[in-house]
This record gives sequence, C-alpha cells and structure tokens, in this order.
Amino acid sequence: MDKLEYERKLIAQGCKYICGVDEVGRGPLAGPVVCAAVIMPLDDIVEGVDDSKKLSAKKREQLAEAITERAIACNICAVEPRIIDEINILEATKLCMKNAVEGLKLRPDFVITDGNMTLDISLPQASLIKGDALSYSIGAASIVAKVYRDKLMDEYAVCYPEYGFEKHKGYGTAVHIGAIKQFGLCPVHRRSFTKKWQ
Repeated sequence: MDKLEYERKLIAQGCKYICGVDEVGRGPLAGPVVCAAVIMPLDDIVEGVDDSKKLSAKKREQLAEAITERAIACNICAVEPRIIDEINILEATKLCMKNAVEGLKLRPDFVITDGNMTLDISLPQASLIKGDALSYSIGAASIVAKVYRDKLMDEYAVCYPEYGFEKHKGYGTAVHIGAIKQFGLCPVHRRSFTKKWQ
C-alpha cells in the first residue's frame, strides 16, 4: 500500500506543507482526548509509520521520537475530561484537532484529518476514513498522539493507583469498571461517560 498516494495528489495540486491530524482517546472513561498535527518532510520518510493501533508500545515510542525529530512542524493538544463533559466528545475532538492545527509554528497548505470531520479552520482540508492506515501524515500524527496520551495515563496511574490506568489507559475494561464501582470516580474520569459502565 502506498501511504503517500494522498499526499502526492496534493503536491501535484501545488501544496507544499501537508498537515496530518489524528486523535486518540475518544472512547475511554477517563483522561483527555489528545490530538496531534504534524507536517512531515515527504522526502525523508520515517519507515514503519502505520495506524498506531497496529504497533507495539515499544515500536510506537521509537517511531514517535523519530517523527518529532524529523517533523517540519508538530503540535500536540489535549482536551480535559471537564470540557468533554461540557461540550460532548465529538465537539471536544473537533476542538482538540482545531487547536492542534492552529498551534503549529508553520501554516500548512492543506490539512487532512482521520475520520469524517470538518474542522472550524480557515485552511483547505479533507477527511479520510481510516486515514491513519492510508496516509503517512495521518499515521505519523496518530503515533505521536497515542504515545503522548499513554504517558499521561501512566502519570495519572501514579496519582490514582487504585484504577490501574497504566494498564488500560482509561478504557472501560472489567478491571477499570470494577475499580470505579469500588472507589468511585476520580478527578480524571469523564462524568458524562458513566452510562457506559453503570
């Protein structure tokens, strides 16, 4: 599979700086949603970039380091559970993606996002379903976002050890739901998601 096919089409249309955007953490019961926006040099490819879910944690960490080192521009944003509860997870994800793009040190010529979302940005954009597996730029963003969020959840695990965040990263596993029933919600839980486990 040619993961640069979409980027090549944009280059042929005159685009130079192509930004890939992806999120991680829409489904968990705890922790923020995290988005990364990256503009990668397309003549200096990081080998092994793929959908972050297909990679081991060790491989993701290695790739994230290489991606951030080579990136022309990279920005990571998080939207906390309190905001997710206020505006819902879809709007929180859009806000997170928007902030990630607008915080880049370089203005991209085109933005491609994973999924099926239109962002409130004044830039040409398109969304690509399963983009993290189909586009090199989105795949790079997915890896950076995943590694960043996993480290955040590991930090929360130190603060709230009874929940086991280091193992499930806030997702609704049986162990996590059991801990919520035993200990209640902690400050990093999403109150609006409680219907998923009650």
